[in-house]
Formats: sequence, C-alpha cells, structure tokens
Amino acid sequence: MNFETKLQQIKLVICDVDGVLTDGLLHYDAQGEAIKSFHVRDGLGIKMLMDAGIQVAILSGRDSAVLRKRIDDLKIPLFFLGKLEKESACFELMRLAGVQPEQTAYIGDDSVDLPAFAVCGLSFAVADAADYVQSQADYVLKLGGGRGAVREMSDMILKAQGKDAVYRSAQGFLHSVTNMGQ
Repeated sequence: MNFETKLQQIKLVICDVDGVLTDGLLHYDAQGEAIKSFHVRDGLGIKMLMDAGIQVAILSGRDSAVLRKRIDDLKIPLFFLGKLEKESACFELMRLAGVQPEQTAYIGDDSVDLPAFAVCGLSFAVADAADYVQSQADYVLKLGGGRGAVREMSDMILKAQGKDAVYRSAQGFLHSVTNMGQ
C-alpha cells in the first residue's frame, strides 16, 4: 500500500509529547517540572484533525500538571501518561478509539517510540529525531519537535483525506473555527 493510501485511512493519531509536541527540554524548579513550551500551530493542527473526525490521543512516558493542562486545553479525551511501554498502550488506545492498527498514525522522536512505530499503520518521526529512529519511520517530517511537526503531519493527513479546506481557505477555516481552540 502506498503512503498516500495509508494517509487516507487514518482515523486515529497518537502523539508522543517530549520531543514531539515540545522541543524535549525539561524545565524544573524546586517543586518539579515548571513549564513546557508547546507550538500553537501543533495545537491548531490537533484541533483541525479532531474537527475533521480524526481522533487524537496523547501517549507520554512522563506525567505532569503542565501536560495535563495542555491536554485539557485542547480537549483531547484519549491519553495515557507515565507510560513508557508504548506497544500495549497503543493497542489499548486503538481499542478505546474503535480503530484498527492500519487506521492509526503515530508520531515520535526517540527509542521509546519504536514499539509504537511497529504496531501502528503509519509512523512519523520529527526532523530532529535520532537517525536510528528516522530509519524506522514511514515518513520523516521537515520540522522538529515543538516546532510545528505535528501540524505538518496533520496537514498531510487532512490533505490526503480531502479535508484541507480548513487550513487552505478563509471560508474553510471559518466553517470550523467555532469548534476550535489552540
């Protein structure tokens, strides 16, 4: 099956967090993790996917109040946090979403994501992922983690599914904007 056909089948996108939705840096104060920086275009890309009927899930090896706030802000209902074993977590997220592996895309950046790459129908690596991770991805994005890579991926999926008016035209965006926050 070619890449375009795989994009057309996607009904669930599972996103890693550190190094994908963020640049991978961890900022601590005396109480623990203090901040994470998220790219606004990634958030909008997630909202566009969800508005187009494509489910989005978050899967992170870490858990923090900051991350939980971002998930809540984006209204992402499916997530597992503090889960380093990502193979079984992906299967459980697929079950909860009611989709098959070939209908699932995963975006990651590091070795911890390789088991997820192996069980999802389509895998994306951010541009600044390690070479050994990029070599196992179906597609290596042009943008790095925390720098719009998730949006780059979401645009590809939406375009392949004929749902790209939401980001290509003012009317398309205005039609969907009432459901979105970023």
